Amino acid sequence: MPVEILMPALSPTMEEGTLAKWLVKEGDTVSAGDLLAEIETDKATMEFEAVDEGVIGKLLVAEGTEGVKVNSPIALLLEDGESASDAKATAPKSEAAPKAEAAPKDEPASSEAKAAPPAPKAADGGRVFASPLARRIAADKGIDLSGVTGSGPHGRIVKADVEGASPQAKPAAAATEAAAPASAKAGAPAAMPTGPSTDTVLKMYEGRAYTEIKLDGMRKTIAARLTEAKQTIPHFYLRRDIHLDALMAFRGQLNAQLEGRGVKLSVNDFIIKACALALQQVPAANAVWAGDRVLQLKPSDVAVAVAIEGGLFTPVLKDAEMKSLSALSAEMKDLAARAKSKKLAPHEYQGGSFAISNLGMFGIDNFDAVINPPHGAILAVGAGVKKPVVGKDGALAVATVMSVTLSVDHRVIDGALGAELLQAIKDNLENPMAMLA
Repeated sequence: MPVEILMPALSPTMEEGTLAKWLVKEGDTVSAGDLLAEIETDKATMEFEAVDEGVIGKLLVAEGTEGVKVNSPIALLLEDGESASDAKATAPKSEAAPKAEAAPKDEPASSEAKAAPPAPKAADGGRVFASPLARRIAADKGIDLSGVTGSGPHGRIVKADVEGASPQAKPAAAATEAAAPASAKAGAPAAMPTGPSTDTVLKMYEGRAYTEIKLDGMRKTIAARLTEAKQTIPHFYLRRDIHLDALMAFRGQLNAQLEGRGVKLSVNDFIIKACALALQQVPAANAVWAGDRVLQLKPSDVAVAVAIEGGLFTPVLKDAEMKSLSALSAEMKDLAARAKSKKLAPHEYQGGSFAISNLGMFGIDNFDAVINPPHGAILAVGAGVKKPVVGKDGALAVATVMSVTLSVDHRVIDGALGAELLQAIKDNLENPMAMLA
């Protein structure tokens, strides 16, 4: 019978997506690796590849459909000897005529659709990525997919991986897995309130003129993650003023010398480098919260907030401590440009231990940023402004001063350690030549 092509999970956190565009049509022959569709996640638009060969028998979801759940059928793939009539017979009645509107979330699936076995779980609880045909073969042969190594794109298990495999005993952990949900639910805390209901707010503003703006996937994700961050992360804040006169003079000299190469360094490039080096100088602060433990990272993977229409990205500059200022500048410009067109791959905006949010270019003097979990800290950067200062000799002078605030997860970094990290950032920025040593 036809094989269901399922909505893929294109990132570890993806639960649903928008089927933006089909790149195939019914009757097309496809092979593993061929592009099938463009899928919009909460952060990016990505291309979805075929993992099996066959003929597209039916497209179950129309272009532009939002809220398509991961692992729900989006198309039917015909195998050798099957015809379009087989696809028509297999297609769920509710999806026989694709609509631009997604079906209601609580609508049950048609009993006529024979779904592939549910996505298996690895021994560590993570999802095992396998094609529908591979899962069906594995279920028929009694093969535990958590022990099969996939040869398809991104390690996905395909038909060839399970055809020659032998049935395996499932891990012992699976025996206790069924009992775990009940006990977990019994001790789970009640969901925290997130504010008044939609109906309550609508009634409050009844009779007033307003425009209702639908939440897209990105805004929903931002709302959920930041609510989680403020409810679960014990933030504390450390503030310092940083004198930028030496950095501004040094930046001017470097930009004059690099002009022939088309390189222009920004103050933000120096801030990224200063933070990356500070995480090496205070290695205990280069850490993330991992539920029941702390992970202390060795490289300095620094995330930088980039504002885009309707939200923001935090692309990650990996191994930032090892890169030159010009390399960091070029990489940041590339990541920011692709973030604004939503062309970043998940590995380019996930991870890192530390983040920078710079609103100085908007004239903001200082602010407190919300930690992006699982990061241990985030640096909020304000504008550099001329201020009167008292010098070491007691004389009054004018200096360019930038106010920064370090938001810290107290589960990961204690006060003294956070102060040490912020001091290292300040020293690096006030002595910029030392960052090149």
